[in-house]
Amino acid sequence: MDQETIVFSNGDFVRYADAKVGLMTHGLQYGTGCFEGIRGFWVPEDNELYLFQLKEHYDRLTTSAKILTMKLPYDTAKLIELTVELCRRNTIKGDVYIRPFICKSAEDVGVRLHDAPELFAIVPVPYAPYVKKPNGLDVAVSAWRRADDTMAPPRAKITGLYINSALAKSQAVADGYDEAIFLSSDGHVSEASAANIFMVRDGALLTPDPSQNVLEGCTRKAILTIAKKNLGMEIIERSVDRGELYAADEIFLTGTALGIVPVASVDRRTVGTGTVGPITTQLRTIYEQCVRNRDANYHHWITKVYA
Repeated sequence: MDQETIVFSNGDFVRYADAKVGLMTHGLQYGTGCFEGIRGFWVPEDNELYLFQLKEHYDRLTTSAKILTMKLPYDTAKLIELTVELCRRNTIKGDVYIRPFICKSAEDVGVRLHDAPELFAIVPVPYAPYVKKPNGLDVAVSAWRRADDTMAPPRAKITGLYINSALAKSQAVADGYDEAIFLSSDGHVSEASAANIFMVRDGALLTPDPSQNVLEGCTRKAILTIAKKNLGMEIIERSVDRGELYAADEIFLTGTALGIVPVASVDRRTVGTGTVGPITTQLRTIYEQCVRNRDANYHHWITKVYA
């Protein structure tokens, strides 16, 4: 991380090197925080940085904070304004990943959510591709189950909850796969370690419904909209059995960091023909046009930085 990068921390624009927290900070020790990941896409021919779905991400962060009995210091409109200003101050002219977060900032011992001050910050990071195999991932159904809502609310992007994802992802990689797929507590397909999952079967688009402890992803919602509006597809949100993954014509993952990435195999079983499917290809093409402000139907998802 460039120490000279300007970040927004506790109400001020400061150098990253000067925005420090103590070793005993509650959010670090106990995972009592929540965050968002937001993408910005630099388009040289427009001399413009397009930030994607700022409102959707900040609305979700507001909800996540509420679940952890925290309150963001600004409303969504102000957070959008601050994010644009942050990008301008850093003169960002390249793809960027923006990480806003709020956490408990007490520096003492004691597991709790009450009676603890809060820290809010926004940090921009140069974007590096999250997935190195855009033509298809080899995934495995994980032995680790997705954290259940009766334990911790998976619909919130809670920092501490991501140990669940880290365990599954690292085990999958150690076993020779690229990614892990969680089952929910009742044995149905939930999501990947940090992405939602979709499957195409008999021309319909299927994805696990929110009752399967999925994070209701912003990209997930965008793809549901695009599939219905642009491709006229039947959308089915329901519980999905593990065996259905093996029978799918196409499978792909979605998320802010990775966009749309096809799945080539599940548990060493080839998905479809073993190549990127036509629906995945179409959705990925339309999505890439959207994030770069090339589709007039979705200009409302875009915030311009330098306009």
